[in-house]
Amino acid sequence: MQYDIAAIIWPSYSGDDPRTRIFWPEGYGEWQTVKAMTDKGYAGCRWPRKPLWGYVNEADPYVMEMQIRAAVRHKVNVFIYDWYWYDNRPFLENCLHDGFLGAPNNTDMRFYLMWANHNATYLWDKRNSYDQSCPVWMGTVTPQVFDEICDRTIETYFKKPNYYTIDGCPVYMVFDVDNLIRSFGSVQACRAGLERFRRKTAAAGFPGLHLQMAMFGNGTHQPVPSDPPMTEREQLTALGFDSFTNYNWACCLDIDRDYAAVEADFQNLCREYSTWEAPYYPNLTVGWDNNVRFHQFVPGVLRDNTPEKFAAACENVKQYVDAELQKGRLHAPLITVNSWNEWTETSYLEPDDLYGYGYLEAIRDVF
Repeated sequence: MQYDIAAIIWPSYSGDDPRTRIFWPEGYGEWQTVKAMTDKGYAGCRWPRKPLWGYVNEADPYVMEMQIRAAVRHKVNVFIYDWYWYDNRPFLENCLHDGFLGAPNNTDMRFYLMWANHNATYLWDKRNSYDQSCPVWMGTVTPQVFDEICDRTIETYFKKPNYYTIDGCPVYMVFDVDNLIRSFGSVQACRAGLERFRRKTAAAGFPGLHLQMAMFGNGTHQPVPSDPPMTEREQLTALGFDSFTNYNWACCLDIDRDYAAVEADFQNLCREYSTWEAPYYPNLTVGWDNNVRFHQFVPGVLRDNTPEKFAAACENVKQYVDAELQKGRLHAPLITVNSWNEWTETSYLEPDDLYGYGYLEAIRDVF
């Protein structure tokens, strides 16, 4: 079987968007933070690390031509691009628009968008990351701007021949559902906005729209005071999402442990999710440690995440997908991976000087 291995891309490794200099003034994106990391001496620290491909500009189509070739060779055949809209215009779009879509071989793989509609804080600026109380930009938009985003997304991305679909419907993931609800003022108005998005997509010639929710555990939320508190599972149903996945394991599990222990808990989570109303497309997480972004130590380090342990997680997720496909609960052999290049969260498939191509080879060997 050909599985759809969809690796998330954090499009910060470029200075092509002038606004990136707010956070990384040296002009080559978050590579500035990666290059500055030293060994802090805490348990599980694997820094400094170096990318085997160098500190490349991922908005360069020739760089992405090489990366697409390497991805496909190792059975990664979909990229999920973090996509941002701040201050009434796109942000960090160059890596997708200029790099990936400009690469001569971009149609060798597919892609889809995850609207990363969280607030932008100083987390990205190591000089000021100790204080994230004051947002640089808000992730909420007005309903009118949401409609503008939908129109632009359909025309600019959905109509690309290699945009990823399930049952012919373009897949569109939303990262921050609370902020999505805040953008409309209520769950009911939010659902109406999503229904407009569905109608616009259908009017563009597609069978429909596949909305995917990024799940963060199943806590209780009340993003607007006029609505009653709801669990994430209730939000999933109330808003009519077609499926859900995780952005990474760090958002839903205690990750300050050994990789194998966290992965065992993730298997239990998969079993729970398989009973929910909407289908769950499982996530593989390479690792987690975002101390790269801080001067002080921040707890939460996924330890001993070797390629061998990652390969075992791949085997378990493969078995889950096979079983769910056989039951008819999944409509595609889709697995999301965190991530292709989250260097500052220490969760990446790109080769480094510690494990080489080990993570990519694990995916190739299992899938």
